[in-house]
Amino acid sequence: MSSAVGGRQRPVPAAVPLLVMALSLLVVLTGCGGESTPQAQGGTDGHDHSGGPAVVEGPDDRFAGLDLPDPYQRPSFTLTDTEGAPFDFRAATAGRPTLLFFGYTDCPDICPTTMADVAVALRGLDADEVADLQVVFVTTDPATDSPEVLGEYLRQFDADLPVRFVGLTGSQGEVDRAQLAAGVPLAEDQGRLHSSLLLLYGADDEAHVAFDNGNNARDIAADLRLVAEGV
Repeated sequence: MSSAVGGRQRPVPAAVPLLVMALSLLVVLTGCGGESTPQAQGGTDGHDHSGGPAVVEGPDDRFAGLDLPDPYQRPSFTLTDTEGAPFDFRAATAGRPTLLFFGYTDCPDICPTTMADVAVALRGLDADEVADLQVVFVTTDPATDSPEVLGEYLRQFDADLPVRFVGLTGSQGEVDRAQLAAGVPLAEDQGRLHSSLLLLYGADDEAHVAFDNGNNARDIAADLRLVAEGV
């Protein structure tokens, strides 16, 4: 058996008690082009993770990605889309399967790999399985990522897809509040050190599964099917 922390696989010693093996993993901040750094847990109450990042991966393994034993609620925040218009995340995506990721366009590895994996996953799914899907990329570097920059960046991944990726930016304060609302760690180092989590919300407006850089396109596709089926 192995566990994934910051995208790396490591063996779990056979002597480790089952209780320890069932312990959850921490949400991490990932420096693009660098090492992953564990982020301390924030307090959580019920399904509200806006007070800080929650624990991920529990003993019940339903998904190919990271099972969230305490699901993340679909957050409320409003940012600016690639057309320069306000985008109310909760209102625009409510009741629909939604992938949410925080990153930046100049990222050399984690961000393009994640978005490419999403694109590959969607190409392998039937049209009815992605009919209601929303894919949302929120920049962690709003000083650089204007709506125009975000639009050009995302077209590299969704140009041949029936699902258009939504790019969002705003003031630094607005972006920070969006991260807090989603329950991911605040990005650091001008957005370069950011959460590696790709959250998948279902029709119930909760995320029961997330992905990090230890997952791949097959994992995303498999869990999109489950979420589309209402699992």
